[in-house]
Amino acid sequence: MRAEHPKLEAGLAALGIDVRSGTSLSELTSLGIGGTTDLLRITKHDSIPELIGLLEHHDIPYKFLGGGSNLLVGDGELPWVILQLAKPDPEIVLEGNFAHVDAAADLGRTVTFCAKHDLGGMEGLIGVPGTVGGALRMNAGAYGMQIGSYVRKVKLYRAAERKIEILSGEQISFEYRHTSFQPDDMMLAVTLELPSKPFKEILQGIRICNEKRRSSQPLGQKSAGCIFKNPPGASAGRMIDELGLKGLSVGDAKVSDRHANFFVNAGQASAKDMLALISDVRGRVENAFGVKLENEVVVWNA
Repeated sequence: MRAEHPKLEAGLAALGIDVRSGTSLSELTSLGIGGTTDLLRITKHDSIPELIGLLEHHDIPYKFLGGGSNLLVGDGELPWVILQLAKPDPEIVLEGNFAHVDAAADLGRTVTFCAKHDLGGMEGLIGVPGTVGGALRMNAGAYGMQIGSYVRKVKLYRAAERKIEILSGEQISFEYRHTSFQPDDMMLAVTLELPSKPFKEILQGIRICNEKRRSSQPLGQKSAGCIFKNPPGASAGRMIDELGLKGLSVGDAKVSDRHANFFVNAGQASAKDMLALISDVRGRVENAFGVKLENEVVVWNA
């Protein structure tokens, strides 16, 4: 999809939108998979309602993109443009135990920045790729913690009301890899309340988490993190491993040899390859264990 109508182009320029034509989503996703479309980078939060109105007036479908780390995008020319927040300066403002963080901020850098100011609690997220906004949407967590525990306010564009709102943490439901945000809500910023901890203590926790990840995850390969959510009381990765499916592949889409719930792009995998592999593994697990695995990875099919 291309944003090429003269009046549309003029309107985008007036809103300060940075238009990057013909962008390949394979360059913006951690899987390295995805077709081509126009990328519209947003420099001012307040411009979003008018931007959405402009796109709808010109019948241009759109999707919101964060860091692209938990995403499988379809192949070919995509039928929608991509909206993405440009990173502001600064990305993080500290006020006592509160961290005011832009949704476009890198998650790992946010954890490190707060740690250097003796604010901890999020050590488990240090190796999780993507943006703070993406972590919020899926309530990212690891090693017994989740980001939702520290959320006090969220600023977002609420598509259903066509306006920017601020929600308190109590207004948001945070569950395992799930939140009450709507699919077309766009995370803009968050206020986190973090416990005070000495930097050396936080650093030790970060080192332990990093060691666990290096020993079990394919960190040097293109992946989207865990493909499936863990069913209640079970482990998706363990079930896939018990079926001997590590190394199973469709084209260049492959079940990781290191962690069975990580599927990697071992070369030039297409979305078609990855979707076929996901379907195959899901079917085998259901046949063997009677459990139908639910995607953790978000799929945008063309």
